Amino acid sequence: MRKIIICFFLFISFAGICQSTVKSKVQSSSLPFRPNILWLVTEDLSPVIPPFGDSTIVTPVLSRLAKEGVRYTHVFSPSGVCAPSRAAIALGMYPSRVGAMHMRNGFWAAGRPSASVAEAQRKSFPPDIPYYEAVPPPDARMHSEYLRMQGYYCSNRFKQDYQFVAPVTAWDDCSPTAHWHGRQAGQPFFSIFNFEVTHESQIWGKAKDSMWVAADAVVKVPPYLPSTPVALNDIRRMYSNVKEMDYQIGKMIDQLEKEGLLDSTIIFWYADHGGPLPRQKRLCYDSGLRAPLIIRYPNKWRAGQIDSQLISFVDFLPTLMSMSNTKPTELTDGRSFAGAYESKTKRKYIHGGGDRFDEQYDMIRAVRDQRYKYLRNFEPTKGYYLPVAYREQMPIMQELLRLHKSHQLNEYQEQWFRSSKPKEELFDTYTDPYELHNIADDVKYNSKLIELRNECDRWMNEIDDKGKMKEIDYLHSIWHGDNKPVTADPVILRHSNSINMSSATPGASIGYKITHNNSEQSVWSIYQKPVPLLPGDKLKVIAHRIGYEPSRILEF
Repeated sequence: MRKIIICFFLFISFAGICQSTVKSKVQSSSLPFRPNILWLVTEDLSPVIPPFGDSTIVTPVLSRLAKEGVRYTHVFSPSGVCAPSRAAIALGMYPSRVGAMHMRNGFWAAGRPSASVAEAQRKSFPPDIPYYEAVPPPDARMHSEYLRMQGYYCSNRFKQDYQFVAPVTAWDDCSPTAHWHGRQAGQPFFSIFNFEVTHESQIWGKAKDSMWVAADAVVKVPPYLPSTPVALNDIRRMYSNVKEMDYQIGKMIDQLEKEGLLDSTIIFWYADHGGPLPRQKRLCYDSGLRAPLIIRYPNKWRAGQIDSQLISFVDFLPTLMSMSNTKPTELTDGRSFAGAYESKTKRKYIHGGGDRFDEQYDMIRAVRDQRYKYLRNFEPTKGYYLPVAYREQMPIMQELLRLHKSHQLNEYQEQWFRSSKPKEELFDTYTDPYELHNIADDVKYNSKLIELRNECDRWMNEIDDKGKMKEIDYLHSIWHGDNKPVTADPVILRHSNSINMSSATPGASIGYKITHNNSEQSVWSIYQKPVPLLPGDKLKVIAHRIGYEPSRILEF
């Protein structure tokens, strides 16, 4: 009898442990089972705000988010420019794996432009390269499509710029007015709002606007930039734009609070890569790759904490799925850093790169651990500075060029204009945060140099880095000729009162709309299982593999 009682209590204890483990897995982050998720995305911004140690200006909204949320201090884009960064975020894959590393593959981001706009853009595009889309591996899907398949309402206002055209299955609404307000009652949402006020172009684009900082405000000047009146004015403009962005973010937080959604919503605030100023954007220094990230969790979970784990943008997609209590797909390069399926292993390295910017080619690969940054320059005979007409609209860039020509730059400001660069660079980011002192030739750091060099080789081989190919050769490898691949038309099979759909193109997403009683669905649904069809209903179907032309829209 005693043995029976002991066994009974052991069973109860074991069951309790199992139940606790399951509960812990689902609620490991103290999150609602299906939380709303809001991404507030600013552009071209290094961590130059008080929550990350820069006290030049006051940002009350972001400081509040940081106080109520978690500051992630070691977050990196795999590219120092927007379109490759967005490809990494949307797919959870490195741009150089999927051929999205060249800025920019084509000018389709806001719909196909007018002939005059296309002609103007063409002037900064290699003349021998036709517009094309990056082609990820079969079955690759965008972050939003994964969440739509789990019942989320997904909206994006409005920027896309992914290096490929998003399929119709990606969003419930992607427009200048997209909002979570379009969802059904009780439906969880994943909504993205993009804030362009901090974009590089707004340094000169807002030149005639009044400042949100004092005209004589003391601002922090990185040692690689000059402190002339022209330069100081542009740096003040950058900080002014950050304050304006902070105000805009505040209006979004106010909406959540007024609608009673603040504590059922995970809020991401982050930048799409580093800062807008010269020697920041487009480069592989931390000033180009490092981005600020604040996440406010429901009920202020982990409020005020600082998380210094290494995070790459390729980690955003699996983390997004994990936060929605969806097991992350194995098709990504990333790992979840939060949520029900948080990875048990932390990153040891961050990887990044730079390739073509407009018509200028270069190839740099970066590997970073918590302290040291390794750069490999595949074209050492080229200088660091490559003329990009878009950037040269910035007065501070014009000022740098003027001072360089008249030999008035100091040694750190002049570094960017070197006529060649070493094959390898190594920086200690603790003692040299601006990455001005290359220690690759210092024997004291030889073991670290070898470690990061080997990691660079391993990573490039693992992802089959497409940057090792000439761009035209990559294009031929995905087009298999002179024509862009086209997704095969969907095949429809009727079984009793349901419809099965398929496409001969591997990995194609299939979208459909049903017209019932002469009323057509407004949004394309994602085909996942046989669809019931009532007598008299009509059906529209389209198939689309990312990077391919979509199929024809078929009607039944």
